Amino acid sequence: PIHHRLAGRVRAHVLLTMLAYYVQWHMRQALAPMLFDEDDPEAAAQARTSPVAPAERSSSAKRKASTQRTDQDQPVHSFQSLLKDLATICRNTLQFGKIADATFIRITTPTPVQRRALELLGLSL
Repeated sequence: PIHHRLAGRVRAHVLLTMLAYYVQWHMRQALAPMLFDEDDPEAAAQARTSPVAPAERSSSAKRKASTQRTDQDQPVHSFQSLLKDLATICRNTLQFGKIADATFIRITTPTPVQRRALELLGLSL
């Protein structure tokens, strides 16, 4: 529900919501090999016998669903579970004693699943 009354705020709310959906759509497309989502839409389209027939999944999507593993032998995730996994990457600022100049930043080492997701998204830490 939208709790805004002013036209400008309603438009801003709708813009931010649509932007969030757009970013999520692109992320799901990039992360499809790690998710239960269809990662080979062309093969799925060829498996359909008619445009009015129910959609068919590709053989790779069926394999992921049955084995619960990706082609890289990593666990298959839902989008939400993968986001929760990625949320465990932390940026820590460490300081030696009370010396203010003796600080440095340390990012947690990503797991193989996190490394693969970052690679598919084209990101680096």
